Order: sequence, then structure tokens, then C-alpha cells
Amino acid sequence: MTTTSAASAARATLYGYPRQGQNRELKKAVEGYWKGRVTADALRATAAELRRTHWHDLSGTGIHEVPSGDFSYYDHVLDTTVMVGAIPERHRAAVEEDALDGYFAMARGTQDAAPLEMTKWFDTNYHYLVPELGPDTDFAADSCKQVAELGEALALGLAARPVLVGPVTYLLLAKPAPDAPAGFDPLTLLDRLLPVYAEVLADLRAAGAEWVQLDEPALVQDRTPAELAAVVRAYRVLGGLTDRPRLLVASYFDRLGEALPVLAKAPVDGLALDFTGPAAANLEGLAAAGGLPGKRLVAGVVDGRNIWVNDLERSLSTLGTLLGLADRVDVSPSCSLLHVPLDATAEKDVDPQILRWLAFARQKTAETVTLATGLSQGTDAIAGRLAANRAALASRTGSPIARDPAVRSRTAAVTDTDTRRSQPYAERAAAQRALLGLPLLPTTTIGSFPQTAALRTARADLRAGRIDADGYENRIRTEIQQVIAFQEKAGLDVLVHGEPERNDMVQYFAERLDGFLATRHGWVQSYGTRYVRPPILAGDISRPEPMTVRWTSYAQSLTGKPVKGMLTGPVTMLAWSFVRDDQPLADTARQVALALRDEVRDLEAAGTAVIQVDEPALRETLPLRVAGHAAYLAWATEAFRLATSGVRPDTQVHTHMCYAEFGDIVQAIDDLDADVISLEAARSHMQVARELAAHGYPRAAGPGLWDIHSPRVPDLAETAGLLRTGLEAIPAGRLWVNPDCGLKTRGWPETRASLENLVAAARTVRAEIDAS
Repeated sequence: MTTTSAASAARATLYGYPRQGQNRELKKAVEGYWKGRVTADALRATAAELRRTHWHDLSGTGIHEVPSGDFSYYDHVLDTTVMVGAIPERHRAAVEEDALDGYFAMARGTQDAAPLEMTKWFDTNYHYLVPELGPDTDFAADSCKQVAELGEALALGLAARPVLVGPVTYLLLAKPAPDAPAGFDPLTLLDRLLPVYAEVLADLRAAGAEWVQLDEPALVQDRTPAELAAVVRAYRVLGGLTDRPRLLVASYFDRLGEALPVLAKAPVDGLALDFTGPAAANLEGLAAAGGLPGKRLVAGVVDGRNIWVNDLERSLSTLGTLLGLADRVDVSPSCSLLHVPLDATAEKDVDPQILRWLAFARQKTAETVTLATGLSQGTDAIAGRLAANRAALASRTGSPIARDPAVRSRTAAVTDTDTRRSQPYAERAAAQRALLGLPLLPTTTIGSFPQTAALRTARADLRAGRIDADGYENRIRTEIQQVIAFQEKAGLDVLVHGEPERNDMVQYFAERLDGFLATRHGWVQSYGTRYVRPPILAGDISRPEPMTVRWTSYAQSLTGKPVKGMLTGPVTMLAWSFVRDDQPLADTARQVALALRDEVRDLEAAGTAVIQVDEPALRETLPLRVAGHAAYLAWATEAFRLATSGVRPDTQVHTHMCYAEFGDIVQAIDDLDADVISLEAARSHMQVARELAAHGYPRAAGPGLWDIHSPRVPDLAETAGLLRTGLEAIPAGRLWVNPDCGLKTRGWPETRASLENLVAAARTVRAEIDAS
């Protein structure tokens, strides 16, 4: 490769980095603080040490400019809410009394104040805290966190670039506060917010920032002319400031489209763009916009959301094309590495052949540095690394692990009849009422019960050999007995076995399906201190043997009430895994659906009358641009029906969704043809129930009455009030009573109290209905 002045200036940088630490030190410190075992000073010290470690690792790898400000105790959007002073009134006293406790109160709630609503960060499984804004919101700059973390990085002798959520994206992600007038649009607050950003930028400049990154990922979605005009106004103001650092506006997850020429013409100093997957179209868009003459381009050519090794030669080709489109081209992953695990070399149990195909955050950092070196110094400087990369890619392409002819033959034979229930819902509902005999407003839970320290210890003891399989299974039996006994005593109508044997709703199944690979240390943040280990989908999927029948049948043997069989749906299995990138997602979803179809039939054959197939990720995986919605929803809903349509009419099929914006997929929810759907609704004050009603949703639904991501216990009056609100939208004959989500993250004391209140609320409202 011939180098140019632009190429010789190429540097390696990142948008952001995993926060948790090698052994999830942050999770342990934060949860210890909540429990009173860790002081605030000790928590801050742990966080500071994690930042130092990460920065040293990045610098040692060859990253020229490290990100700062991307670290968070809980969520970077909540950090932005603090930075701009948009504290909800119900939390102001707590924040003023103690900033750290007030911060966590906004995230988790208190007994007296509900937390901020939580939803998915675009089409990822990361959850952010939704800002609440109204016409009376008064913004006020608080740049203490951002300035302090910049100072830490600079004190280590590093070039650091603070990363902030951009003002337009912040407002587009916000929701009207509960007391805001109908129709209020948070974007109308832009002119009030910009002076606050100007003050933060000035503070960062005074603290030594040469560049500041403003993340505007909301601009990769379809945007109205008015929203694009707001972008023009925002960056005319911020770009026109005299006392500011240089501004780098970043986007990721998809192509910018109509927003790209707007940003290219804005008076900012550079753009950071994603050039992976569908965002590869940014290359054509950038050329059509005339490039970025006189500006910096940070080119995201390493996929920051998946775990496969980069095709270095293809990325170098992209970078070579970009050299003619900007004054300076730097290299980075496509987005923050928050969305991938920390280090693939920690996976000692992974087949070495497969391990060479994997790149976690540390490996992606090395790839970024390699590409920057190749761009600056030519391919001869990285010849050995290119040769190793070619060999790794070839070994994966030719591996028999990836293709199973029997799976592919069965998938090709699927017909439309396989994706349809044998009778329409009205007839099924009548058969199910006759079989189950449930009361009006039937009560249930979503599936999991608290994962106690004793359960986690039992799994650790089994792995370490301190107990044998029989000893472990005895502990699981005891836990199921206790969960069933509690539910019967509490008065729940449809029970669950509590899932004590399951480590995670996706990983558990991935460990039992051929084609999936589970990791031991591949932790990724989902929200707050909740971390998951997404499995890796490395080959064609099949089910060697039943996965859930044994424990479900055992639970059913303990009670005369129906016990739900609990499965994770095909779309969620893909969304919460690292999927293969060598075939369409629709093909992979169909393979998973067929494996689940076998499990559903085996559950029914074993006497399970209610089977729940959870699809909480259906909305999350929706393409960010409307043009991709129809095709995605067609194969996603077909996969669910393929998994669930092989049962008798009197077998009741449930599904569950949570923590997403459901309004724009109500038709798809309808197309699933589930008999009952349960959805998160407590934080959003029954919004989804109103959306279902507006659509004319014809089947049964259970909008959640208890926000399980908060430690607070809603009392009987609050729970019954929410249930009455649900009844305003959904008729009593089709309304179920349940929490928002599974209970594995909650403790037993709050679980007992909240479920007892939930059952009492159902009985209270039933009596009101009977009386009327």
C-alpha cells in the first residue's frame, strides 16, 4: 500500500471500552455499596483503578487517543442527565442530600420514588435510563464527572478524548415527564439545552481537552426535516463557540443517510462513522456528500458489536478508499466496545480452532492498532498479522463445524402450514378455558424466581467438584419444592418451577443445543450491575435431547395447578447471542425455531398445558430504519409461530416481552398468534396496554404490575391502581395479572411481599367486578 500524508497521520482510537473489569470488579463494588459492605470512598477507588487499568491496557496496545467519560457506575445516559441537571422532581431531594445515593435512586428507585423508565439502547441488549423532560425542565451544567475523569487520563500522560451523549440524541431519547402536557416534544428544549453543553465544553477545554466526542447515534434512524433542522441548529451553535475544544460528532449502528450531508456541512472538526454491516453504506454517502475536506474522519471498520475476527484486508481496502475523502483518517471500532466481552484469551475451554476466529474487546483493540499501522506504514509493516488473519478466516470458512446437512435439509422442508395453529384463537381460547379452569384476572409470574446465593454456590460447587451431580440435583429439587409451595400459599393461579437450574435464559439453552458455544468469562453489561454471557452461534443448530421437560414435569408433580413450561424464543436466542455473520439471520432463526418446536411438543406430550416462549428481544432487534422493518418482522414472527404451532388447540401458548418500545410493533405482536402475552408496563404506567387497545389486539395480555428492576415493593393500593388502569384498556376476560419480568435478580423478602400484594390486588379487583 502506498502511504499518503493522510495515511501517515492515521492513528488508532476507540469510542468506549467495557466498564466491568476482568472479574466484574465494578459489579461487586456497586452491589457491595448498595448492601452497605463497601463505602462510597472504596467504590470510587475501585472505579478509578478500573479506569487506570483500562487506559494503561489501551495505551500499551498502541491506542493513540483513549476515551474518557465513557465509564459509568450504572448508565451513560443517566450520567448525561446528571451532567445537564435534568433531575426529576421526585429525586431532587435525594440527589441534593447525597449525589451518589441520589444517582442510584434514579436508576433503581426507592420505596417512595419510582426510578426512571428503562429501555433498550437502539437495537442492542444494553438498557439505558430514559430522561424525563417537560416544559418546566431547568437544565444546569454539572461537568464534575467528565472533567475529573479527563484529568485522571491526562495525569497518566495519555491523550484523552471525552465522550458525551450529543444534545440532539439526548432529547430524542427522552420522554415527556409524567406531568408534561399531551403532545409535548422534548426536542423543543434544544435551545435551552445548548448553553449547558456549551458550558460543559468550556469546562473540558479548560481542563485540557483538545477533542470532545459528541455521540449522535439517533441520527442513523429515519429523521424528519424538523429533526434534521434541529441538528443544523445545534451544531451551528456548538461549532460556533469560541471557547471550545475541537468537536468530533459520532454515529454508529447503521448508516447516517440524510443526516450525513447535514453533519458533513456542520461547523465541527470531524466525524466518526460506522463502516460495518449496513453502515457500510456510509462510504457511498460520504462520497456523495463531497467527503470531509479539512476535517478529521474516525473510520469504524472493526465491528464493535460482534466477536468474529476482522477481515483486515477488506478493512484496509475500505480505509484506502476513505483516504481521499477526509483531511485525516483515523481508525477505530464501529462503536463502543461496551457491547463485547473483555478478552478472548481468558476462554481456556474453547476449542483452539474456534478461539482463533474470536475477537473480544482486547483483540478488537489490537486489530484497530494493526489497521492504523497498515494504513500509516503500508502492508509490509503488518505482513505477518495479515497472513495470520487470512489463515484464521480460511479455517472458519472451511470448517465442518459451521454446516450440518441434516439441519439444512429439515429447514428447507418447512411449509407455511408448519407456522400456523390448527384452530383460530377464539376456538383455542374456549378449549383452554375448559381445560385450565382459571378465574377472572388469573395471576402468574414470568418464570424465574430469586437466584439465591445458595443456588449460585451449588453451581460453583458442581463445577469445582465439591458436590457430584446427584448432590446438585437434590439442591435443585429442594428449591423447586420451596418455590411451588410458596406460590400455592400465595394463591397464584398458574405456577412456574422457578428455573433454579438455569444460569441465564439464553445461555442455558445454548449449552444444550448443538451449534452454540458458551463462554466462561464473556461478560457483557445488560443494565446497571446486570451482566450476561452471550453465547456464540458458531454453526448450524439442532437439539440433541429434551432440555426442560424433566424439571417442568417434576414441578407439575408437586401441585394440582398448571405449571408453565418455560422456553426462550428464537429471535431472543439470536439477539442475546453473538450471531454468525456468514448467513442471513432468517436462516439461523428458522434452525433455532425447529429445535424449540421439538421441545414444545415434548413438553406437551409430558402433560404441560401452558407453555411460555419468551421473545423480549423482538422489538430490540427491529432494524433502525423503517425500510428494513417489514422483512425482519416477517421472518421473526414466522420463527416464533414455527416454534409454537405444533401443539393442540387446548395447549395455551404464552410469550413475554419487556423493556422496549412496543407501539411500533403491535401488529407483529398480533402476528405471533400467542394465546397470552405478558409485557413490561409498570414504569411506563400501562402505556403498552393502551397501545394494544388502540390496535384492537384480540388475545389475552398481562401488562406488568410490578417493576422488578427496582428494589421497592409496590403496596396493595398501588398494584390495584395499576390493575384498574389496565382494565381501562383490556377487558377483564382477557387480562392477566403478573410482574413486569422474571424475578431472578430480586431477593426473597421483596418477592414474597410484592407477589402477595399482586395476588391481593387481583382478588380486590375481581370482587369489584363481581359487585358491579
